[in-house]
Amino acid sequence: MKVVWLVLCRELGAYFRSYMGYIILAVVLLVDGLLFNVYALGSGPKYSAEVLRQFFYFSSGTTMIASIFLTMRLLAEERQMGTMILYTTSPVRDSQVVLGKFLSSFLFLCLLTLLTLYMPLLIFVHGKVSVGHIFGGYVGLLCLGSAALAIGMFGSSVAQSQIVAAVLSAAILVAMLLCWLLATVTEPPLSGIFSYLALHNKHFFPFMKGTINTRDLIYYLSVTWFFLMVSTRVIEARRWR
Repeated sequence: MKVVWLVLCRELGAYFRSYMGYIILAVVLLVDGLLFNVYALGSGPKYSAEVLRQFFYFSSGTTMIASIFLTMRLLAEERQMGTMILYTTSPVRDSQVVLGKFLSSFLFLCLLTLLTLYMPLLIFVHGKVSVGHIFGGYVGLLCLGSAALAIGMFGSSVAQSQIVAAVLSAAILVAMLLCWLLATVTEPPLSGIFSYLALHNKHFFPFMKGTINTRDLIYYLSVTWFFLMVSTRVIEARRWR
């Protein structure tokens, strides 16, 4: 765990030592704020619960996009700068490197998500929503973000540059998002499989309503574990070339 902690601290500090971390924070908060004002608070009166559901809906999009930018540099940058050899030639397990880098991006995403908390709290000025609804929605955002970060880690482990890593990760995300469309045009059992694989539609909607289902938690944790495991295998394969 000491190695994981050292990698985590190094990468988490890198977000705050560079402009990229602050740019991601500023852009996501700005976009979320604008969308909250336009879609959630605008367009006439709405029920408070509906406003909160819309907030979590568009926040899920910015969370996934932010996850791509947070992870595109984690492994691809090391390869670009030639510093990846420091990991591959040291007595450090590849799983520790992947886990440390992933946790650093996840903690940064947690900070980013926490900074948006004031938006749901604004609903209490003229309305009323349950704390459980807010809590459930944020659990969903972090679960979705965790899966997106793991996908981004995989893209960064495969690509030779940060741009390629971002494009590859975005392509995988879009493919998993569009699985719900395949579910609507295929017959069982394929429709059930595509519906379950869909990253957003089937599994995130309950969180938007404040409902936390074990099935959805297991799905996001499984996606996270799978892509982190594959990222580790990619690094191991590169080590022995």
